[in-house]
Amino acid sequence: MESPARQTLTPALSQGEREWLSAEARGQRITLLDGGAEAYPRMLEAIGASTRRVHLEVYAFEREGVGTRFVAALTAAALRGVEVKVIVDGWGSIGESRTLAGTLRAAGIKVRIHNPLTSIFLGRFWRNHRKILLVDDAVAFLGGINIGDHYAAEEGRPGWADLALELRGDICARLGAKLTAGASTLVAGPVSILLSGFGGGRRLRARYLAALKNARSKVVLAHAYFLPDTGFVRALRRAALRGVEVHLLLAGRSDVPFARAATMRLYRTLLRSGVHIHEWTATTLHAKAAVVDGERLLVGSFNLDPLSLVNLETLVEVEDTAVAAQATRWMERHVSGARPVGLEDCARSGLQRWLLDVVGLAVARFSERIASFIGSRRMRRQT
Repeated sequence: MESPARQTLTPALSQGEREWLSAEARGQRITLLDGGAEAYPRMLEAIGASTRRVHLEVYAFEREGVGTRFVAALTAAALRGVEVKVIVDGWGSIGESRTLAGTLRAAGIKVRIHNPLTSIFLGRFWRNHRKILLVDDAVAFLGGINIGDHYAAEEGRPGWADLALELRGDICARLGAKLTAGASTLVAGPVSILLSGFGGGRRLRARYLAALKNARSKVVLAHAYFLPDTGFVRALRRAALRGVEVHLLLAGRSDVPFARAATMRLYRTLLRSGVHIHEWTATTLHAKAAVVDGERLLVGSFNLDPLSLVNLETLVEVEDTAVAAQATRWMERHVSGARPVGLEDCARSGLQRWLLDVVGLAVARFSERIASFIGSRRMRRQT
């Protein structure tokens, strides 16, 4: 039974339904959170209740708006003797990181800026794209949500469409022991956490491929930056051609220039194979998640694009029907509110198709070459 304070802090997701707990019999407690509106209050509450250790690792941390509440909570924790560590990415938090670091360090907080822009001149291009909050090795938040007002509703404006998981149980202690250990696969009960290290994110991609290969009836993927390689496209098509109902919830508008062009060049191939495509346009889609056969949920910071193969990323895989069912409801609500894409929508003049294919292919190939270059640099540094 939850306290009245927690009930007040967590807004309703849909008609009073707000959290889903399962797998408690196996020692884990799993809560699916819908965007910053649900995640931020619980994250701030966990930091406020911390007694020993807080580890926050995000790609982007905006100091204004909700960021001021996180700065205040982290500062208060450090001042009462909690060991607080914050890692932000030098590119994702560009323009924010230096001032943010100064503010937090003044309170005794350990701050690391992962590969600041000056590190580019040293050949360090790879990013820390993780989103992790771990408190007292007892509660963890992982998903696609950064710290910023974009992710939460404000004055009638809906926040970006995203998901996170709140985890409690043995998996949190295992995560705490492996945060600085590079690539790791952590398992406790129905929960697996994959952290990519210097070896890149190919193990995370492999989990998606395995899920597609083993799917029996239905797969729904919601991915903000969908730039899969030919092998992944082939896996999607094979699943659809053998009778699996495959749905893609993709961004109808993107915060990354030219990203849609690279995605749209794949539409005709996928649609002809029986894959269903839906474009979310109500807000910015930022989720990176999949539900398989109503039994398995994959969610994290890992995008299906080349750069995620070389960045530091996270992926959580949950084999639990109750959690998967609630993720399915999230998917269904967003799919029903998205614009369906058919072959007729891909009908363009020869010149239009040529331009789209050229731009899209150029973006895709550029991303692949950048990722290949970054990956080779990382491996040389490792050896």
